[in-house]
Amino acid sequence: QVRLEESGGGLVQAGGSLRLSCAASGTILSVRTMGWYRQAAGKQRELVARITDNGRTTYADSVKGRFTISRDNARTTAYLQMNSLKPEDTAVYYCNIQLPTSIGGLYDYWGQGSRVTVSS
Repeated sequence: QVRLEESGGGLVQAGGSLRLSCAASGTILSVRTMGWYRQAAGKQRELVARITDNGRTTYADSVKGRFTISRDNARTTAYLQMNSLKPEDTAVYYCNIQLPTSIGGLYDYWGQGSRVTVSS
């Protein structure tokens, strides 16, 4: 069983910063990707940032240059540093990890979600 523990959400003024953390625990042999998705009210969940097992990063265009994803050396904790926050960044942020399965696919695990509210 794999568990994701998120922390770091909250309320911040526009232009401020927050850092989200996501710690994975349980039976983890390897992690293919770690990432963050977000879902704003009335909108679909969207990818914010992702980092692969070889360190390749992907960002949504809306956060490029403002957000940075990183991970620890054990590759079981991911961080999302969010700078220059805007009101449109307000959403529930979900941590996601993808683990390889025994049959060659990937399985997604999700955190409980962290609410980020950016006031104008």
